[in-house]
Amino acid sequence: MAHLLIFGLGYAASRIGAALRARGWQVDATGSAGNLDFADEAGVRRALGAASHVLSSVPPAGDGDPVLDRYGEAFGAKWLGYLSSTGVYGDTKGAWVDESAPAGSGRRTARALADARWMAAGARVFRLPGIYGPGRSALDRVNEGKAKRIDASGQVFSRVHVDDIASGVIAALGCEAPPDAYNLADDLPCSQNAVIEHACRLLGADFPPLQTLDEAGLTAAARAYYSENRRVANGKAKRVLGWRPAYPTYREGLAGLM
Repeated sequence: MAHLLIFGLGYAASRIGAALRARGWQVDATGSAGNLDFADEAGVRRALGAASHVLSSVPPAGDGDPVLDRYGEAFGAKWLGYLSSTGVYGDTKGAWVDESAPAGSGRRTARALADARWMAAGARVFRLPGIYGPGRSALDRVNEGKAKRIDASGQVFSRVHVDDIASGVIAALGCEAPPDAYNLADDLPCSQNAVIEHACRLLGADFPPLQTLDEAGLTAAARAYYSENRRVANGKAKRVLGWRPAYPTYREGLAGLM
């Protein structure tokens, strides 16, 4: 039986684990919703010894990667996967970016270092843009009165439905994809305003007022999100993995969440 050990059973990784369990895989995981304690080295190493595949969604800590630093020497020849971020590409002024672009020039320097270390370890590195899905979408922000429209002309973002992340990772497992970087993003980068406005139309709600960054009162992290502008190309994942997103744009994604 194929056996996956997930480090960090977060929002996206939990969907991957559930989808693989439905396919008959054994799945162990660290994290608050997992069956293993990351700090229990004996227990984790037992699970690691039994696992055929390893996937990490644990973010970097400082300049280090907690999983590689603590358990990396025990991976051996196992299949490795890592959930990274398209933030490693930095700002492209709205231009398209693919996996051939240099990484490490943006604000996600720690993530870029971890990304490079997992690549060197022989992992399939899945670079993810903004993630949305059940309980985490523009629909929820509109319903909760937390949706904002920011006056940022020309600003575009890429995004991906959480279930398309799961299908992309599973596609890589199924086709024995070579270790490399793969962007899992939808087909239609666009402004965040367009997504919020579409969610409002679906819900019959008024658009939030258009605000400047200063007027919006964003957190430092959210404000930093607007400091980078890029479109993420997904052609490599389609070509090499045979991946096809079930939600190729935010329109299909939000309609599914309704």
